[in-house]
Amino acid sequence: MKTSEIATKLVAWCNAGDFEKPYQELYSENIVSIENDGSAEGAHVEGFEGIKKKGEWWQENFEVHSSQASEPLVADNWFSVRFTMDTTHKPSGQRSTMSEIAVYEVKDGKIVKEQFFYDE
Repeated sequence: MKTSEIATKLVAWCNAGDFEKPYQELYSENIVSIENDGSAEGAHVEGFEGIKKKGEWWQENFEVHSSQASEPLVADNWFSVRFTMDTTHKPSGQRSTMSEIAVYEVKDGKIVKEQFFYDE
């Protein structure tokens, strides 16, 4: 599958609220996922088990009211997407809107790396 096809599918599924399907269909089992610079605890995970734990942490800590993914920007084996989310931090009850840029690397028809950039 071409990078542009992968990017289009990821955006469509995310905008439909199906955040699990991209992991099942588009990701390499050796996925590397990094939050910002990867230095915080849990900010650099590898493999589906690491992704699963990261997702569980997100579900425990945030309620998502809405989420929107932009059209992807594709260059060779890379693409980026801007995500905007309206969330409530469950422990504090604080509601906020945040944006992040996600950068994805594709090899052999699968996403092998994702990195998210946002203000902390």
